[in-house]
Amino acid sequence: MKNKSYTRGNGILEVFLAKQRASKANSFISKNQRKGKILDIGCGSYPYFLIFTKFENKYGLDPSLKISEISEKNLNLRVFDVTKKILPFTDNYFDVVTMLAVFEHIEHDKLNFILKEIKRVLKKEGKLIITTPAPWADKLLHFMANFGLISAEEIHEHKHNHSKEKIESILAEAGFEKRKIRCGFFELSMNMWFTVIK
Repeated sequence: MKNKSYTRGNGILEVFLAKQRASKANSFISKNQRKGKILDIGCGSYPYFLIFTKFENKYGLDPSLKISEISEKNLNLRVFDVTKKILPFTDNYFDVVTMLAVFEHIEHDKLNFILKEIKRVLKKEGKLIITTPAPWADKLLHFMANFGLISAEEIHEHKHNHSKEKIESILAEAGFEKRKIRCGFFELSMNMWFTVIK
């Protein structure tokens, strides 16, 4: 795909940040899990993470996908808005589900529905991986967007900037066990990661 954009809008650091998120997500995926199926929710108009991650079967959903511009094999892509419909997959289908820089774009009142759907399509012992900005990074991110360092279109669409504790609570409300939730920080503590085992 020529002149590919890793996100909607433009930003000097977008490629670097996409690679950082992908690297962090990949670090949580075991060799055994890679023999199965992965779903990337909100994979972007250009599904960078899916294209470059090693996985037997790769699926991606995003309302902004430009499928006609993507020629890579082994990708099952669909233009799809997860906030409006149930996920188009059977129960216990995926070994891993990822939401990289997506959680903050979903209205708070729709998170429970989406997370319950993710739990439904994950296999037993399957893993959900989330990356999302830390709350204290919000003002800095808007500042960076104003100077073209990151995509203003993406940043100004954020619906919330929940704390680690709030996200853990939202995950628990959706039916994930608190004892199976792990979290931490990366990119100089500007971003948070969460892994959840079903």
